[in-house]
Amino acid sequence: MPLLEWNGDLVIFAHGYVAPFLPVGIPEDQLKLPDGSSIPDIVNGLGFAFATTSYSKNGLAVLQGVADVTDLVSEFTRRKGAPDHVYLIGASEGGLVTALGVERSPEAFSGGVATCGPVGDFRRQINYWGDFRALFDYYFPGVIPGSAVDIPAEVQLNWAKLYVPKIAGAFMARPAALNELIRVSRAAYDTAAPATKAETALGILWYNVFATQDGKQTLSGQPFDNTMRFYTGSSNDWRLNLLVKRYEADYLAVAEIEANYQTRGWLVAPLVTLHTTGDPIVPYWHEPLYTLKALLGGSGLLHTNLPVFRYGHCNFEPAEALVALGLLVLKVEGRELLNAESVLATETARAQFRSLAASSGLRR
Repeated sequence: MPLLEWNGDLVIFAHGYVAPFLPVGIPEDQLKLPDGSSIPDIVNGLGFAFATTSYSKNGLAVLQGVADVTDLVSEFTRRKGAPDHVYLIGASEGGLVTALGVERSPEAFSGGVATCGPVGDFRRQINYWGDFRALFDYYFPGVIPGSAVDIPAEVQLNWAKLYVPKIAGAFMARPAALNELIRVSRAAYDTAAPATKAETALGILWYNVFATQDGKQTLSGQPFDNTMRFYTGSSNDWRLNLLVKRYEADYLAVAEIEANYQTRGWLVAPLVTLHTTGDPIVPYWHEPLYTLKALLGGSGLLHTNLPVFRYGHCNFEPAEALVALGLLVLKVEGRELLNAESVLATETARAQFRSLAASSGLRR
């Protein structure tokens, strides 16, 4: 949909994770909501300009994503002039890009909408994926070659045609083991549709298979650690914890995460977070963790979480996305109005004081 009349504001979209083996480029499939609605068309239809960019690398590209969307603001300004407001919106990995961008570059972004992103604790997110693979190997040994922290190249090459059917067959043959895997990992599924247990498992395992090696390279080490984890919820927790394989994280990888990938909750500009409560890939527990960070950081009023009570990763309706954007616009413009009124009131009070002082023979 062409932009008929620009309202002066710019929406920038930060895309989600793209597999490392794919060529760098804008992931066109991510520019649509689950119902097929075009995100650029929706944004343009509301009068906003829309811009997006690929990141300079695929895979774990959070830092590159923050730099690239920030550069996009400058490039848009160079070509079209400075927008009145810049709203950053991101999904999944792009949700973390959005939260970090708003926290670190309030001069570039008026505010952001971070959807289904690992904004609460990035290291815990990595451990969530690693835990799931370690538990999978306990319940279904030998089904996937390698380990939670070492993925053979042939597994990636043959994932769809060989290993997905093999895993699905294992789930069908041992449904009780699948039930325990889901229960112990606390991974979300749709209780009204038990078949989503397999969907959840395959989704998380995809990230383990395709994100692990690239993540290790990007972080300069192996970040998953379950050495002190005590898993619960199985039919025999003592046996599980005795036999499940343990992995120790590399110090450099953990230090890199803490220094560069963790949000702080220190906001100067408003941030709205949108998240499905039944997200199996990036769990909803990120939201209360970020809310606590924002409260402790003294910026709780600048953060608003909108929960969507539904199963699925980034499984939003167009109306829900519009509500999040609308709320962000109201928060940004409302703060500006309050600030303007505060400045006006202060200047009026100063003028009245100066008048009173002059009439009373006082000097400042």
